[in-house]
Amino acid sequence: MAIFKKEKKVDKEISEKADSSKKSTETKKVSVSYAGRSGEMEHILKKPHITEKASMHAENNVYVFEVSKRANKTLVRNTVKELYKVSSIKVNIINLPAKKVSSKGIKGTKTGKKKALVSLKKGDTIEII
Repeated sequence: MAIFKKEKKVDKEISEKADSSKKSTETKKVSVSYAGRSGEMEHILKKPHITEKASMHAENNVYVFEVSKRANKTLVRNTVKELYKVSSIKVNIINLPAKKVSSKGIKGTKTGKKKALVSLKKGDTIEII
């Protein structure tokens, strides 16, 4: 099916410039990676999630971050590697849904969030103030 292919057709003009003997269109593989773009890494990790439970995890070299809704495990792993210069062993992602709440008769919603638990290699640490 053409929907799931990661190939991109190149215009005839570009293919003619590359090789004038070829007149058919060529296909080119395109890799998609958001962490490679400049200015995108700061938006993957929003902030460290600092709670009592997260500090207990930090003793075992597991750090908790709030991440963007579109973040996945590979993006989080690459971002932590680039920003903190440490290597991660494992990344777990927890998606917390939005909840409906009411206080004093006023109804509202608590926004959902996405958390990432990043397990680091033994000897690596991250300074979180």
